[in-house]
Amino acid sequence: MEAKKKSSFTGSLGFVLAAAGSAVGVGNIWRFPYLAAKDGGGLFLIIYLALVLTFGFTLLVTDVAIGRRTKTNALHAFGKMQKKWSFLGYLTFCVPAIIMTYYSVIGGWILKYLAVYLTGAGKAAAQDGYFTDFITSPVSPVVFMLIFLCFTALVVYRGVEKGIEKFSRIVMPGLLLMIIGIGLFSLTLSSTGADGTERTGLQGLTVYIMPNLDGVTPARFLEILLDAMSQLFFSLSVSMGIMITYGSYVKKDV
Repeated sequence: MEAKKKSSFTGSLGFVLAAAGSAVGVGNIWRFPYLAAKDGGGLFLIIYLALVLTFGFTLLVTDVAIGRRTKTNALHAFGKMQKKWSFLGYLTFCVPAIIMTYYSVIGGWILKYLAVYLTGAGKAAAQDGYFTDFITSPVSPVVFMLIFLCFTALVVYRGVEKGIEKFSRIVMPGLLLMIIGIGLFSLTLSSTGADGTERTGLQGLTVYIMPNLDGVTPARFLEILLDAMSQLFFSLSVSMGIMITYGSYVKKDV
């Protein structure tokens, strides 16, 4: 009898959306703007994009290629190519395992705020001290974290095509629209600095895009380079075993 075929992504779009769902997370939405503001705005962007197009592209293609070639997860993929590389699979497995410990906590926070806004208590959530009171509670953050983990487990349990891909096709376009909306809304905002000067969202965009070379020494440039390199791994989910596993579910004709 012919063995049951392994579930796989139905096409390129499903794979891309699922991969983007892995890559575009809090590491980009929260961490990226902070690093860009800290590391010279456009200067950070230029260095980051240069790394993405070189190291990032190479790592991403390699991860997906390893998965497509071995048709197994990251834990066993390296050992299947070469037995003496088996330890690399265990190392890469440790990365998402560690990441999951804090992503599940943050996921619980997001569910809490979603529940608050859906119940019409958004103003209360915006008050000073609300977040601190929530995360220091002995029960509430744990409950929301467990709900998030159960929901995540359900999506994974349904498999690649009916779970991860189907969910990504719904959530990722929604996330894209949300990010565009937040970006446009931020351009309409203004704030007053400590010196009393009012700054608009368009001025903030200028800071974000234009390279700032003030105080950039060789040591400072190395720090920016390391920040951009670390952000690269968050942005592309490379060298974490995730893209190897996803690559193992890609059909040969995709």
